[in-house]
Amino acid sequence: MPELPEVETIRRDLERHVVGRRFVGVKLTWPGCIDRPSSEAFERLLPGRRIEAVERRGKFLILRLDDGWALAVHLRMTGRLTRRSQGSERGRHLRAVLRLDDGHELQFEDQRKFGRLYLVPDAAALADVLAKLGPEPLAATFTVDDLRALVRRRHTALKPLLLDQRAIAGLGNIYVDEALFRAGLHPLRRTETLSDDGIRRLHAGIVEALEQGIRNRGTTLSSYRDAWGTAGLNQEQLLVFRREGTPCPRCGTPIEKMRVAGRGTHYCPRCQPLSRQ
Repeated sequence: MPELPEVETIRRDLERHVVGRRFVGVKLTWPGCIDRPSSEAFERLLPGRRIEAVERRGKFLILRLDDGWALAVHLRMTGRLTRRSQGSERGRHLRAVLRLDDGHELQFEDQRKFGRLYLVPDAAALADVLAKLGPEPLAATFTVDDLRALVRRRHTALKPLLLDQRAIAGLGNIYVDEALFRAGLHPLRRTETLSDDGIRRLHAGIVEALEQGIRNRGTTLSSYRDAWGTAGLNQEQLLVFRREGTPCPRCGTPIEKMRVAGRGTHYCPRCQPLSRQ
């Protein structure tokens, strides 16, 4: 957490309010949240820069700035980026305050201190930050054929593949479980055993799970909040994730939990058999 739907929700929230605004000041309460450049250079170089667009790449939020600069934010496990009035109440896990010229500020909070901010001067430097990301699963260019090519060249279990950001960008534990359930595929199913129909179902399951998450403004199970500090609603619509012991919404069989790739994994043993289908 947060995954693609959560970051996309924040992107859409901020886009309507920060494009055209300039940064006028920086306060770092924990300089370690700055990945590049140095924290001192970050404080010196960001003020005065104008936000021209707000984009997303995988789980990265990207603020395009003037003169080719960009500010990338990776929330990792517990990061939050909220827009608040200057002088508003500060959270106990506040790591950075980025003041804007309209009397608001972007507050970066992160309990676990895994999140990072990257201020880069040009497209090449931004590409280096994002270099290890695979294709965007909601892009029109990511087709069933593209997923088939990925599956055919990787011999592994499905869930570890889908969690790999180098394979597909933006998926995490929640939406992988939801996508596999929608596709009727076991998390440990080997990629080499998938039929073309299974690959089509998987593609559809990924898209459906992510689009639902975006419609519901993200999934809040613990720390995620949108750009206004409000919890998402998608946790109320999850089909299998963290529903172990409850009836499968399709067949009524109790949802089970196991560990795959070190992650808690939720599935229906009847709707998602390990055998070929």
